[in-house]
Amino acid sequence: MTHFKDDLKTRLLRYCAIDSQSDMDSPGAPSTECQHVILDLVVRELTQMGAADVTKTDYGTVIATIPGNTDGPTIGFLAHVDTAPQFNATGVKPRVIEGYNGGAITFPDDPDLILAPEDNPYLSEKIGDDIVTASGLTLLGADDKAGMAIVMTAAQHLLETPGIKRPTIRLAFTPDEEIGRGVDPRLPGDLNVAFAYTFDGGELGEIVYETFSADFAVVRVKGVSIHPGTAKDRLVNAIHLAAKIVDTLPQATLTPETTDGYEGFIHVVDCNGTADDMTVRFILRDFEMDGLEAKGALLKQVCDTIAATEPRARITCEITPQYRNMRYWLENDMTPVDLARAALADLGIAEKSVPIRGGTDGSRLTELGVPCPNLFTGMQNVHGPLEWVSVQDMEKATAFCLRIAERAGRAD
Repeated sequence: MTHFKDDLKTRLLRYCAIDSQSDMDSPGAPSTECQHVILDLVVRELTQMGAADVTKTDYGTVIATIPGNTDGPTIGFLAHVDTAPQFNATGVKPRVIEGYNGGAITFPDDPDLILAPEDNPYLSEKIGDDIVTASGLTLLGADDKAGMAIVMTAAQHLLETPGIKRPTIRLAFTPDEEIGRGVDPRLPGDLNVAFAYTFDGGELGEIVYETFSADFAVVRVKGVSIHPGTAKDRLVNAIHLAAKIVDTLPQATLTPETTDGYEGFIHVVDCNGTADDMTVRFILRDFEMDGLEAKGALLKQVCDTIAATEPRARITCEITPQYRNMRYWLENDMTPVDLARAALADLGIAEKSVPIRGGTDGSRLTELGVPCPNLFTGMQNVHGPLEWVSVQDMEKATAFCLRIAERAGRAD
């Protein structure tokens, strides 16, 4: 296996140090100006390494081409540049723990924070690896800057090694994946591939072709505002009504912390406003559409029930689709999955094909006609301060990416 460790490490630390958090409340594309910084860096790096057709679209996705030298379907490799808005991602200070010794990992900026192998069994498998974490006050951003580093390192190797037989390869780096807006409707046409892969997965060997289906719900509660000194029988407190909605929903079931496997959930992700006007946001998740629809119906029923207790209030519940389970389409044509499986077997890596309790840009791309399974990067504990990734896992993912390209370019 070609050694990519140093290049991957350098890229990952460079990318993670750049603030690129997305913002659900912003209507822009990208949703935040800071994402342009890393997108523009990708444009410069792709241009310098000799990629063709390097473009940043007006919807904020960077697309480029690695010219092919043999027949085969045009394929795509993707990663997203944004980091999750759920936890602080400003001022990330990535660090490398060389040759991890198997003990507890502490954090310089938060002495009380501990990444312990007994709580993270996968970490126990990485003794001797180079482990990258943040400093304790931020997430790391390996989701999905590990994917970025993998795709960029593989691209540079292909461009510097013309003897590797491969078809035309298209690269895409998307913004706003973490808020469900990573795939603009124009991207499938602009990408123009037979199928693609996102490098946005977890453990070594993951090939994911089954994801949640997802909807997003916004509940708005409009109360009646009046001075509290004269409020008797007149004030309608929107905060109280919003709290009743959340409290009426199932607590012992149907929440992320009480479900696993194929179980879906209703997750309240944000609640803000005043006694006069409250907005509560929910994400709805299920592997099957009837389960997803049932969760939306339950949320609306709860809103209607609470509204009936206070006719002076106005309560609305708006549900919008986000993405759908890629399995619905991939189970009819497993070509990209089978190709990835063969490439993984070539490398002697055991496959882990499990449904993921989340989604990727590939979920939306697949729905829009571009089959796009998700592949491992090694990232763990994403969206929080205990996030980490093994550089050696990333190195194997880079070899995996290259092997897929070679297999796709076989004349036979």
